[in-house]
Amino acid sequence: MLKLAEAAWVDVRDLLGGAPTATVLLPVGALEAHGPHLPLATDVIIAEGLARRAAAALEAEGRAAAVAPAIVYSVTEYAGGFAGTVGIAAETAAQHVRGIVAGLARAGFARIVLGNAHLEPAHIASLRAAIDGTGAVLADCTEKRFARTLTDEYKRGACHAGSYETSLVLAERPELVRDGRRAGLPPLPIDLARAMRAGVRTFAEAGAADAYFGDPAAATAVEGEWIFARLVEMVLAVVRERWP
Repeated sequence: MLKLAEAAWVDVRDLLGGAPTATVLLPVGALEAHGPHLPLATDVIIAEGLARRAAAALEAEGRAAAVAPAIVYSVTEYAGGFAGTVGIAAETAAQHVRGIVAGLARAGFARIVLGNAHLEPAHIASLRAAIDGTGAVLADCTEKRFARTLTDEYKRGACHAGSYETSLVLAERPELVRDGRRAGLPPLPIDLARAMRAGVRTFAEAGAADAYFGDPAAATAVEGEWIFARLVEMVLAVVRERWP
């Protein structure tokens, strides 16, 4: 696969010359608090890990693929009260993503897939607004057909910095997980998704004083790779549907 950030322009020219229908994967994350044990860029790390694995899977199917640099700044209202969280307005986020999608198209990529790992509803809405009418597609694990393939913790809605996301980071960047801290974190089985639907506006209001939900101590790299495999299938599904 070709990583755009590391490629020379002639590498991109050669890729598109041999495969004008190459798929470019655009990882989308956020910079926000993920408990005391995970990095602020957890969603970015997960999105990049997914994009790399999905690109390899697409190439195994005979589809040329490239990975674009990740989108780091997004809508992060729920974690806004925690140090280090950096959010932008939904309108700004949508314009930013729309501009990047347009830029990738001008650069020659006819097939653009957003691989998103930040699950805040307003953020996902901004992504949908950004790609509306562009021809790009969003691989969205909050869609029921994909969500039901994921872990029990994810389906219970208690997965922000819990076992689900901690396992993914353990699989992708284990050196960034503070194991000494997560080992002492008790399970917090609060359904964040339900709390959001009920009108809760921050993690603290939902009962997460340390910006995590679920069970970080139960996470494993093995579970992380299992989740990545399910997420890769999601990307493959949306690519096959959009470009049979």
